[in-house]
Amino acid sequence: MSFTILGPIAEAGAKLPMCSFQVPAGFPSPAADHIEQHISLDEVLNIRAPHVYLVAITGESMQGIGIFEGDLAVVDRAIEPAHGHVVVALLNNEPVCKRLSKRGREVVLLSENPKYPARYVLEGDELSIWGVITSTVRSHV
Repeated sequence: MSFTILGPIAEAGAKLPMCSFQVPAGFPSPAADHIEQHISLDEVLNIRAPHVYLVAITGESMQGIGIFEGDLAVVDRAIEPAHGHVVVALLNNEPVCKRLSKRGREVVLLSENPKYPARYVLEGDELSIWGVITSTVRSHV
């Protein structure tokens, strides 16, 4: 699974209306429409420019955790990558999105799809972690 960098996110995004009721995925609710407050997606997604950027995800290797082809990933460069984090990295000049596994000195980049093998980072490999994925956004149209 790889990615395309879309660039940094501008600060002070627009406030969007948020309804006070939850929308069920089953039958429609008889609740009356009314707006409880205005929220900012910047705040909901915990976007803190300039250390945050978006990438477009390609491939199927992270489907097991709900990251699909075409998703936008919010990547935070200020978070220290740790064992278990989903990261955006460059491995031997190849961009990847994988789960980071660190055990002692062993570093492994794990796929979340059984069709794709784990990638062990070996001596001589160049690994640069560009940030930790904190959220993803998916279009349904």
